[in-house]
Amino acid sequence: MKTSIQSPLLSLSDLLGREYTTAVCTARAFTSPEDVKELLSIAEEKEDFYPKDFENRVDELVDFVGTQVCPGFKTSACGATTDAFNKASKFAMAPLSGYGFIRIGEDGRAYLISKSEHYHASLGHGFPGYRLIEKAKKLGIANITHNNTRGHITRLLEEELVRLANGIARGDRKKLESVLSSREPQVLNRVINLQTGSLAVEAALKMMLGRFFKLDKTFPDPPYADRIPVFLVIADNEGGKAANYHGTTVLTQLMRGLWPGMYEKLQECGLFVMQPVRINDGAHFEELLGRYDQGKYKVAGFFHELILMNYGAIRLEESFLQRAYRLCRDHDIPTCVDEIQSCIWSPELFQFREYGLQPDFVPLGKGFPGGQYPASKILTTAEMDTLNQFGALVTNGQEELASLAYLITMEFAQANAAHTAELGAYYERELKALAKRHSRWIDRIEGQRHLSSIFFKDEDKAVQFIRYLNDLCIDISAHTYKPKCPPSALTKLPLTATPKMVDFLIEQMDQVLSRL
Repeated sequence: MKTSIQSPLLSLSDLLGREYTTAVCTARAFTSPEDVKELLSIAEEKEDFYPKDFENRVDELVDFVGTQVCPGFKTSACGATTDAFNKASKFAMAPLSGYGFIRIGEDGRAYLISKSEHYHASLGHGFPGYRLIEKAKKLGIANITHNNTRGHITRLLEEELVRLANGIARGDRKKLESVLSSREPQVLNRVINLQTGSLAVEAALKMMLGRFFKLDKTFPDPPYADRIPVFLVIADNEGGKAANYHGTTVLTQLMRGLWPGMYEKLQECGLFVMQPVRINDGAHFEELLGRYDQGKYKVAGFFHELILMNYGAIRLEESFLQRAYRLCRDHDIPTCVDEIQSCIWSPELFQFREYGLQPDFVPLGKGFPGGQYPASKILTTAEMDTLNQFGALVTNGQEELASLAYLITMEFAQANAAHTAELGAYYERELKALAKRHSRWIDRIEGQRHLSSIFFKDEDKAVQFIRYLNDLCIDISAHTYKPKCPPSALTKLPLTATPKMVDFLIEQMDQVLSRL
């Protein structure tokens, strides 16, 4: 490979501004017996985000995957969760510790986190750059804020998200200020700080509904008050709604076909319609607009992911989405690209930029805070900024240390954009070569780069494949339960993945496939 992992060397003052850290240290020195000079030295001390010795040690640990590396923990608590969660629990795999893309389970064995701990450990475990969070605590930076008292770090993050979402060069303050003040459509310059991806997506849904219903009596009459809102989502291969996943609130669960009896009654009352669009079928999208964007109906919004990580990691095609977006602009239909799963894994940090899209809403989360805090956001435009403060309120969505985790992750991701692209392309090529060698069992490779899946021709073989790999302490999961979705094995490698990690994973997959 031509690229290698780059390690930013930054202090809190570098990241947050010296004037801010000086103010923080001065305030801390007043409230505590600590010396301001010692506090300032902590603020100025640079942290090596990903030292070479850390990277080398993680690579060394690959050789121990599947082996017993410590006695483990034999008296683990039973817990008190629901029957459904208990049924899915695997306590032997629960973490005692973690280092990079290696997790040490309660059984004392070393595991490879090939799903990035279910999609949010974007930089693996123990990422050294997050030591800046501990330094921020030492300076007394208050984590607890509210919507009315959003701190400097959170506001700085909001600006940085807008900068990256609009492709503005670092340091181009004039361009950034122009974007921040824009009232033009499709210009992402608003950020709502929430806590989970479900709430971020629901905020988009609320703003779309605000064009049909009043949030409260003080609001003006909405432009489409006399029409029934119709939401377009991505269909499964049977034409149902099981392929899309936009959160766990009731309304977003209705989008994917849950609560069918409730949905039928709501539809009968003329409150709204959820209509699935066939995957990558532009003609079907246009047909639905012809049916539902006239008369008593109005298409209220189009929700989609870019890679359907809850439906085998099927990748939506650029041509399909670009056509759909042109039609949405022509018909005054807001678009929501759900980047909760895909964000940060793109060399652009936002995958929608690779597609050349101009969405109205971009929910993001999971990978951005690197698993340090539950912290999701939604980006939107001045045109869609229609809710009052309580329309999408979350008390705990503004934490300063969570915003700091974002900024640290984003610095690493920007410094390693070329490596992300090259390593991801290498992994994808190796998977396709694996599929060619084992075409008896494998149908194709889906997804893109780090977010890739293996589609099997036979469900039993997919289940066996996953079981064998899990026995080898490779944390990978299967999709074998969605309507007409080919059985698939999903992976989502952390951005800190190395060629050795990829080669090891491919080798283990190769050996398991040879045993089927």
